[in-house]
Amino acid sequence: MNTLGTFPTFDDLLRLLRAWRVWLLGALLGGLLGMAVYAVFPPEYRARATVMVDFNVEQSWAEIPDREVFYFLDREARKLVELAWADDALQTVADESGLDVATLRSGVLTLSQPSDGGWHFYADSADASLAAKLAAAWARAFTVKAQESADQFTPYLEITPTQTENLPVTRASALGTYALAGAGLMIFILAIWILFKR
Repeated sequence: MNTLGTFPTFDDLLRLLRAWRVWLLGALLGGLLGMAVYAVFPPEYRARATVMVDFNVEQSWAEIPDREVFYFLDREARKLVELAWADDALQTVADESGLDVATLRSGVLTLSQPSDGGWHFYADSADASLAAKLAAAWARAFTVKAQESADQFTPYLEITPTQTENLPVTRASALGTYALAGAGLMIFILAIWILFKR
């Protein structure tokens, strides 16, 4: 028998490998348990709106040396991120949804990794229609605020909402994620049990 704090011996590891039937059964039961948790406590819905952000770097090459292009892109993207999370933009979303700004900032809204291209505005809610409404309102508010503040950005910047209606709404986590997590957790528990049992 192994005790906590001691390193398993070669025989312990062999015993662990010989118990593959227990592992297989445990993975199956863990997967079913994870699916049951998903059914009883489903994750929130997540909606995604998209805004196309194009910095048109090729047009700015005459003014910006090659070695400064990445700095330029990073600086402009950071300004837009701050604009997306600004009080004005979030207050617009709050007014449309009835939620307060603090709630929106506490994990209800999520912005994808921004760069040159599609920016994804995510909203999570237990109500699928509210999630879609939040994501669409945030993407529209961002677009309006960015266009109003165009003088603060590069003149080559183009911002176009590409998906603010009929948004895709799915669960924030997939059923397979729960099944895989349940199977992995059960395999881990069984491995510990096999190693430390008499």
